[in-house]
Amino acid sequence: MVRKSRKDIGALGERAAAEYLRRRGFELVERNVARKTGELDVIMRKGETLHFIEVKTLLCSDFPTKEALNTYDPSNNLHVYKIRKVSRTAEWYAAEHEWGGDIQIDAALVWLRERDNLARVRYLPQIVES
Repeated sequence: MVRKSRKDIGALGERAAAEYLRRRGFELVERNVARKTGELDVIMRKGETLHFIEVKTLLCSDFPTKEALNTYDPSNNLHVYKIRKVSRTAEWYAAEHEWGGDIQIDAALVWLRERDNLARVRYLPQIVES
């Protein structure tokens, strides 16, 4: 893989997460929605629920084994402050679009393998209790 910026790596991770969820019955609504309150990486819909997915991507030389997960774990970047910003922005988005269904804050952890750009995705549903 040619040297990529953090932004490029993040965009690849967001695409991988969106595709992973699409294959599991989700419908892509929008990506990279930015407002004063924060940014929403991926917005997907499944049934009557809008899912706001915070994506954390880590570039790695190889996919982690269970034993090595702690050294490869992108969830280390899911800080309380960041999750709070995503929640506020999701509430704003739902109100602006007059969404009448449920909303859910989720996360997707993506490991992006350097040598071939293959991704491994771990979906974490409902990281914020409603």
